[in-house]
Amino acid sequence: MRLLLDTHALLWWVAGDERMPISAREAIDAATETFASAVSAMEIATKFRIGKLPEGRLLAGDFEVQLLAHGFSTLSLTARHAQLAGNLLIANKDPFDRMLIAQSIIEGIPLVSNEVGFDHFGVSRVW
Repeated sequence: MRLLLDTHALLWWVAGDERMPISAREAIDAATETFASAVSAMEIATKFRIGKLPEGRLLAGDFEVQLLAHGFSTLSLTARHAQLAGNLLIANKDPFDRMLIAQSIIEGIPLVSNEVGFDHFGVSRVW
């Protein structure tokens, strides 16, 4: 099984944060391939830069090296992802969430996330 990590799931995995449930950790361990989105790289770097995410230092500094260290791959953004994200009829105005939802849907990859609101859009979610 392939998985896509929501930004908070990636941060919690890297930090060994106990807020990530054992079921999510086990799914990541068992996955054949685990992705982190380029969207998460932007979200972490932006929030770290403006002081809202001090715990993102490692990932903000060298996202791809950190992914490789954890055995993860980067999922790049495409115009198709961006178009779907922009067209989603959702109240959520967070562009990062919109892009992750779109990537999960288009690529058919379950999203590791605690965001139950994603379920409404047909996202297969692991948590």
